[in-house]
Amino acid sequence: MEIHIVADAEAGAQVVADTFARTLQEAGPSGAVLGLATGSSPVPTYTELIRRHREEGLSFADSRAFLLDEYVGLPAGHDQSYHRFIRENFTEQIDIDDAAVVSPNGAAADPIAEAASYDRRIAEAGGVDLQILGIGSNGHIAFNEPGSSLNSRTRVVGLTRSTITDNSRYFDSPVDVPVRALSQGLGTILEARRIVLTATGASKAAAVAQLIEGAISSRWPATVLQLHPDVVVVVDEAAAAELQLADDYRYARRLEIENPLDVTQV
Repeated sequence: MEIHIVADAEAGAQVVADTFARTLQEAGPSGAVLGLATGSSPVPTYTELIRRHREEGLSFADSRAFLLDEYVGLPAGHDQSYHRFIRENFTEQIDIDDAAVVSPNGAAADPIAEAASYDRRIAEAGGVDLQILGIGSNGHIAFNEPGSSLNSRTRVVGLTRSTITDNSRYFDSPVDVPVRALSQGLGTILEARRIVLTATGASKAAAVAQLIEGAISSRWPATVLQLHPDVVVVVDEAAAAELQLADDYRYARRLEIENPLDVTQV
């Protein structure tokens, strides 16, 4: 893992946006396939990407995007659907084709069939080039709650009490929060060619410590990312508070900045 401990969410957004820009450049004219997360963690990154699009010409015109998840029972137009969220917070403000922004259909008559179809659509697009992730306080990524199979595919999942409580701030009442979601599985997520995870705040500190320094376990689903060859983790000081080797990660990053690799001489 490439670990960045940054001062605040805005500094972290710069690092994550740089990873997006690099992925778009590497994709070239064919366009990148982007995996987009919702929730509060990626919003600073989306704000920075919108700025770069408007002020620096960063283009998403040939890209496609797949969302991580969607609540079961919410139609696309619902004000708390992730279909709506990603458009309001990101894609309507850049130059990506709206038809190229795909999410699971939370209102599907057969959610199980919809989950299988969604996995196929990602594969037919050639897989995800860059997947952005947040992390829940219980270690979930997407809606892969503790106990999820490390090989799981896109499926219908039940949400835990802690996740419903965390997400209730977006609804009028906790009883309004859907109790199921369609979510990419851990095995699906691991197929992305590059992954960047961002987290801020003390409530994420235990999960971040497990992600980076804990054993791989379904108790902390995010730990499966230790098996991936290209993961960037960007956390602020509060989220890094329980890392035992935080000073070592800071030192390693400083050395990398001060002594950049000259690929022409490798």
